[in-house]
Amino acid sequence: MTTGAADRTAIVAERISAVLGPRVMRLIAQVNKRVTNPIQPLWASRLRHMAVIEHRGRRSGTTYRTPVMVFVEGDELVVVLNYGVESDWIRNVAAAGTAGVLHRGRRYRLTNPRVIPVNSAELPAAVRSVRTPDRSVLHAALVLD
Repeated sequence: MTTGAADRTAIVAERISAVLGPRVMRLIAQVNKRVTNPIQPLWASRLRHMAVIEHRGRRSGTTYRTPVMVFVEGDELVVVLNYGVESDWIRNVAAAGTAGVLHRGRRYRLTNPRVIPVNSAELPAAVRSVRTPDRSVLHAALVLD
């Protein structure tokens, strides 16, 4: 799935979130939502281990673009949920059952999204190596649009 720097980056990010704890990570998520997320889509959709999730608000119907760190292998996408399952974009994608994904300059449709534990046997070894069993991931199939 992934090797080298991306694996190490994911492991470090996960360990930082484990040390800071969920309350601090939710605070960081709020800052990112208002400060960094509006500009990250400019480059995130072009990078190997980043993507932009395009989703609609559950109540507002507004279209949002959320940058995320991803692991992609074949037709599967995995996002480690460092900010927890309470993030608006997770709830929006779960409610809709689908979302758009921009990854490496291509547009995909995310289907069958499920939140599962990071140590689930059905996940690739690179994701399971994050080694924080109380975390979850969004796991979904990717279909080229």
